[in-house]
Amino acid sequence: MLKVLGLGDNVVDKYEHIHTMYPGGNALNFAVFAKKFGADAAFLGAFGTDQEAEHVQESVRTIGLDTTHCKQYEGENGCARVTLREGDRVFLGSNRCGVLSQYGLNLTPDDFDYIKHFDLVHSGLYGFAEAELPKLKELGVSIGFDFSSDFTEEKVNQIAPFVDFAYFSSSHLPLDEMLNLMVKVTGLGCQLVLCTMGEKGALLFDGETFYMQEPDYVKPTDTMGAGDSFITCFIVQYLSKTKHGNTNRAEIIKDSLKEAARFSAEQCLVDGSFGFGKVY
Repeated sequence: MLKVLGLGDNVVDKYEHIHTMYPGGNALNFAVFAKKFGADAAFLGAFGTDQEAEHVQESVRTIGLDTTHCKQYEGENGCARVTLREGDRVFLGSNRCGVLSQYGLNLTPDDFDYIKHFDLVHSGLYGFAEAELPKLKELGVSIGFDFSSDFTEEKVNQIAPFVDFAYFSSSHLPLDEMLNLMVKVTGLGCQLVLCTMGEKGALLFDGETFYMQEPDYVKPTDTMGAGDSFITCFIVQYLSKTKHGNTNRAEIIKDSLKEAARFSAEQCLVDGSFGFGKVY
């Protein structure tokens, strides 16, 4: 069984138009979605001490994620303000992940000993784990990193050399810029680079071949978590198949992208990132 860890952010997404909050955040979404695909999934991040933190923790306990190495700090949990426009989620503001941005992850030697037993660690730009990447790389664990749409050239140059799998939200980029970015990032050492493009689908580069995946079209109820679900489904499927001895890389990539498109479409029919709404 594939063993994976979401490292970094958790939030509550507060939908202001219905006064309902849902648990989410890139690293937590990854762990939750990975568990849905049968992976042995865990989350390591920082919780606050408010009602928002309590709701996320209660949801995570119900799902059954391992959170034994999470931190808790006095103060606000990560929180974002959200609304929907024709099913598309729109962010209105946030507290920048609350206590996580304030205090950091503060990984201990015990945490690193725990992390080294995973097949894959996933983090991202909002996970405040960038300073830990060189140490994680030394452990020999594979690293996936979500650059989101807010990446800069400086961040790419700084982070990509420590990453095995890089993900970008790229619907805003012209095609030539996207292709150049993917070639550059594989040149910095990444095995795979995945660019999600919303309703245009996704594009993947493995250093030799480009793979295009058309989206599965649905009328979305809520697009929150759609990109996270695509990324998670793809990499869990890809690593699971390679771990079990399938050596046809092109076939694995194509099958994993197709499955990711299917799951991402299903995710667009779910309220919040993965449900568990609570009126506030």
